Amino acid sequence: MLSIIKSMSLLGLNGYLISVEVDVSAGIPCFEIVGLPDTSIKESKERVQTAIRNSNIQILSKKIIVNLAPANIRKEGSMFDLPMAVGVLIATKNIKNKQINNILENTIFIGELSLDGTLNKISGILPVCIEAKKMGIKQIVLPQENAKEASIISGLKILPVKTLQDVISYLNNDLEIKPEETSQNSSPDLINYDIDFSDVKGQENVKRAMEISAAGRTQLPFNRFSR
Repeated sequence: MLSIIKSMSLLGLNGYLISVEVDVSAGIPCFEIVGLPDTSIKESKERVQTAIRNSNIQILSKKIIVNLAPANIRKEGSMFDLPMAVGVLIATKNIKNKQINNILENTIFIGELSLDGTLNKISGILPVCIEAKKMGIKQIVLPQENAKEASIISGLKILPVKTLQDVISYLNNDLEIKPEETSQNSSPDLINYDIDFSDVKGQENVKRAMEISAAGRTQLPFNRFSR
């Protein structure tokens, strides 16, 4: 059986949509991940299988193939643990919900799994949420420790979870997850400008100083960079 779960990845500071395609079939037992994964993603198969087992779910020996599409872009990090686990559980019918396709259509899943099924905090959640909102994603399931940062982005339903078992129960309609409230200090809507630093010829030191100042909200002695 085939299942497709939406997730996100980062290319620099830009987020882009990833389809985690999971196929489970009869055959020689294996767990293969394709689609230009890095080492941390290749190691996910051990974390995913152990986390599922420690969530009191037994999966009979199957041939499991995971494809991270688009396959021509290299993927990095451990944020695909959760979507891979969800894909395996749906494909093996351990998640049964007649409305599951409606949920998956507008939801992305992100999170690193511990061996006991606990979800660990990941990095880069803010640009992921910004890009997800641009793409029309309605909600995101992520580790509880990332919820506060993600809530800065308004218009996106943030569903924080502690464990893989919580995600399973939510998708099976056995658990209701309270969405994280949007932060009162949320940033205003992003403004698109017609010009940026790429239109300024030279002055690399000055531009670098301004970037550092803006990132840290501090004032720097620009005159030392203007020579």
